[in-house]
Amino acid sequence: MRAASIAGIALAAALAESAFAQGAAGEAFPLRPVRIIVPASAGGTLDIIARTLSQGMSEGFRQPVVVENRATSSTTVAEEYVARATPDGHTMFMAGTSRATNPHLYTKLSYDPLRDLTSISLVATSGNALVVGPATPAKTVRELIDLAKSRPGELLYGTAASGSSGHLAGELFNQLAGTRLTRVPYRGAAPALVDLLGGQIHMTFDNIPVVIPHVRAGRLRALGVTSAARSTLLPEVPAIAEAGLPGYEVTARFGLTIPAKTPKSRIARLNAEVLRALAPVPVRARFANLGLEVVGSSPAEYQRLTIQESERLGKVIRAAGIKPQ
Repeated sequence: MRAASIAGIALAAALAESAFAQGAAGEAFPLRPVRIIVPASAGGTLDIIARTLSQGMSEGFRQPVVVENRATSSTTVAEEYVARATPDGHTMFMAGTSRATNPHLYTKLSYDPLRDLTSISLVATSGNALVVGPATPAKTVRELIDLAKSRPGELLYGTAASGSSGHLAGELFNQLAGTRLTRVPYRGAAPALVDLLGGQIHMTFDNIPVVIPHVRAGRLRALGVTSAARSTLLPEVPAIAEAGLPGYEVTARFGLTIPAKTPKSRIARLNAEVLRALAPVPVRARFANLGLEVVGSSPAEYQRLTIQESERLGKVIRAAGIKPQ
């Protein structure tokens, strides 16, 4: 189903459910400022998404929606904080792909991200681009696979944190293509890009907006995108799945979650306000400039997608033996 149709159906359903819930319960909500806990520093993708939502939701609620950054070495600290928060609808968590991967990366969590947190709405998705440097002769995904098989273990790909979308993208590529790309870890995506431009590594799976200027200037070559479909930002670049690796997909998903015991009427109201906040054209344009596809979904749809993603990526993590740094 296309993102636009998902958003339209979910919006109609959420508005109806929200109106019914408020009318039936006769409750006033929210009763005080609402918080969105972000497990990252200000300025990153999760933070920008949360702050954009907070503006629109504040108008709908007529109460402040405050973004609170809780950046640590792991998203689990902030995630657990929200999982254990009072389930009254006033504390939300801005989740990324780690919601699906944390149960497989951290085997001794004292909470369950899928059981102790429930979904409000999938907000946006984003794929990465597989880019190679000019010293790498492959011009297509198929040629890259053939090159990697002829030089097992020699081709290097750079990523940020262990278990990041770029890391998972490389490991899934290895598993489906039967290659042995070697990962080179960096403290962030930016240093990896510098080394790729300098010829120290052969490829990376990086955010599409970040690599576009280098692709347009001819400094890098984009072979494919990791999402299931082509990106509107690089429409001429095929999805890796259509370019020689059927079944390949690593899509970053960003959404709002909340403690699992929060009343359904409040989740419905929160869902409706999220979808209203995503509707304006300037909001969609801002997300598009970040390489994000606006979605908007029902709580049930986001929960279902996260469970499916957790099962699929869990297999990748176990097969590759990925451990948190």
